[in-house]
Amino acid sequence: MMHPAGENAEEEILLGGRLTAGVLRIGDTVRRPVTSSSPFTARLLAHLANIGFDGTPRYLGCDEYNRDILSFIPGWVPTAFQRFENDQIRCAGQLLQRFHAATADSQLVEPGQVVCHHDPGPNNVVFQGGRPHAFIDFDMAAPGDPLEDIGYMAWTWCVSSRPERGPVTFQAEQVRLLSDAYRLAAYGRRRIFDAIIKQQEKNIHFWSTFLAVENQTVPTSPEEIQGRIDWTERESAYTQLNRTVFERALT
Repeated sequence: MMHPAGENAEEEILLGGRLTAGVLRIGDTVRRPVTSSSPFTARLLAHLANIGFDGTPRYLGCDEYNRDILSFIPGWVPTAFQRFENDQIRCAGQLLQRFHAATADSQLVEPGQVVCHHDPGPNNVVFQGGRPHAFIDFDMAAPGDPLEDIGYMAWTWCVSSRPERGPVTFQAEQVRLLSDAYRLAAYGRRRIFDAIIKQQEKNIHFWSTFLAVENQTVPTSPEEIQGRIDWTERESAYTQLNRTVFERALT
């Protein structure tokens, strides 16, 4: 096995993956089983490395066990959605804008597109010094409309039906702050609310497909999957109930 950090580096299982099992840290590298998304991820990370973008891991090749090798980014990765401070929301929006700008007009996308992470929740971001620093886990990365990521980030970072996440007016102001940090134009701001709802609907559909398949291989139990569906339905109902508050904050 190839060990850039030394042949005797210990293996550490990295927890939290919902779709890909067997992710390990070995020294200063992360090993992930090769999947159908691996070729695009390799191209994406190579492009970002070539232009000097520092908000993602580096792709380092493949080892003898057919695992992708990525550089390990030290820091803290939230294991659960929670309330974030305004400065953290601002940094998250800036990180997403930089990621999109780094992929626009590249050979990875068609004109008018960017590479979307498609899962830019806080559970896929490494924090350093208390601030969002880098995205990880690109299993679902693909060309798309920036609002796909903006809507998902606005939902998972700012919006929640849980009382401890703050009143809806506070959440709406954080969505506005996120759009400011991204430097989103007026046309995009008018579409953010619908983008949030669309991402919630996509999440319900995404997890429902796993329940419809026997012998599914994701490292998430049917009970956990149903829990994710039920939670998303509650979040969507809450978001739609407060449409006026969110839309007012964005105008």
